[in-house]
Amino acid sequence: MATEEWRQQWIEAVAKIRSDVSYNESAQQLRRLQQTGLLKLTDLKYNPAKFFEAHRLLARHAPNLGPGFWIRFTVHYNLFAGSVLAVGNEDQVKQLDDIQQKGLLGCFGLTEKLAGVNSGGVVNTIAEWDDQTQEFVLTSHEVGAQKNWISQGLVGELGVVVADLRVAGKRCGAHAFLMELRTANGPVPNVEFGDMGRKTVGNDLDNAWIAFHGARVPRHTLLSRYGEVQPGNGGSYVSRVKGLTNMAMIGQRLFSGRVAVAWAAITFTRKLFEMTREYSDRKKCWVPKNSNLTQVPQLQHLYTRAEETLQKLEAFVASCEKQLSDCLQKDEIPSVALQEAIASAKILASETSIDLCFRLKQDVGSHALMGDTGFEQMDFLQACKFAEGDSRILMQKLARDRVRLTSPLGSSEEQQLTKELQEAMKGGAKVHRMALAERRGMRTLRKFTTWPGWWCSAMWPACVQELL
Repeated sequence: MATEEWRQQWIEAVAKIRSDVSYNESAQQLRRLQQTGLLKLTDLKYNPAKFFEAHRLLARHAPNLGPGFWIRFTVHYNLFAGSVLAVGNEDQVKQLDDIQQKGLLGCFGLTEKLAGVNSGGVVNTIAEWDDQTQEFVLTSHEVGAQKNWISQGLVGELGVVVADLRVAGKRCGAHAFLMELRTANGPVPNVEFGDMGRKTVGNDLDNAWIAFHGARVPRHTLLSRYGEVQPGNGGSYVSRVKGLTNMAMIGQRLFSGRVAVAWAAITFTRKLFEMTREYSDRKKCWVPKNSNLTQVPQLQHLYTRAEETLQKLEAFVASCEKQLSDCLQKDEIPSVALQEAIASAKILASETSIDLCFRLKQDVGSHALMGDTGFEQMDFLQACKFAEGDSRILMQKLARDRVRLTSPLGSSEEQQLTKELQEAMKGGAKVHRMALAERRGMRTLRKFTTWPGWWCSAMWPACVQELL
């Protein structure tokens, strides 16, 4: 568990983080932070409460720092190290201690121009087994197969790179490789890097595109907890657990990532409201009574409704975190119900936070135009919307899964939406999908928090209000 002593130490450590630095300097900050040992690269599995609390406490600085360092941090601890924990063998997991002590950084190479989180486990980068040299040869055979938007990709010494494994001419599906990307002398041979370009916020974070031109990595780089390649006669792939794919286990990091992103969105929103409330309490608006800006009815109403909404969202995400933490410690795959709840939490937290913060921006006048108010960092929430699976695609998945069910679930409105979507799709249309996804997401929230439907206030996006 996360003790109060540890919490104070972590608060002091992350308070030193700066965003007005280059991405190389930002990377150095993360190297130093991980070398303190306050949060271990293995805590996701062995102390998930500390893992999630570390993310929340760091997100409190996002209105000042922007998204750069928070993303750098979660990529290293969740996507990179978490993938090693999920699909690495015992020896590979042990490497994490050495990585932490040396202050090495890692990135996560899944997303490609034509494939990514929501592409059904398909990747276009190829890893071909060379039985003669007992190496894997990684190739991006076209521009669409190049990795893109790889956070920490321009500075990380290591990467968990996902590629379509080919052994003796047979496709074995997407697998992950723990490989070296650069040494003190620069990038490893046959791996090309480029910068994705300047962003609206978070330019203290490097985002890279990566192309593989026949890069060779040794056999032991395949994260092989669930499957390995046996050399000889061209090579053969051996699955260690029947019915379980490597990609399915790599995908477990999406669940922990979505919970972390949900907390980040909520925490950013709370901090921005806190900072703005301090300003509006000081800002005098009326004479002769010297009433302050907070007393303007619209803003007063917004503060009240935001607090009610955030409390309920926090309870929902906390429930998801608790159940997911239990799965992580038991090394179990979350149930379908929990997977759906986590997706709903990420969607609702991101969309509601965007809505609340935008409303707040409209109600505090010129203050929201000033630098150092937190409003200039609102694109942090845009990053939350698209991180760990585009929320819009996740909503379509929720709707698709509901349509596939034959038994009636949820309210009569949801059942009617399902029927309409089924009929519309027979003719090739895809209308009603978003509405059905929102209805299902809200049903999941109520199920996990035991709150009735009437609590949804005017703070929810209008499209959700209409459904409820």
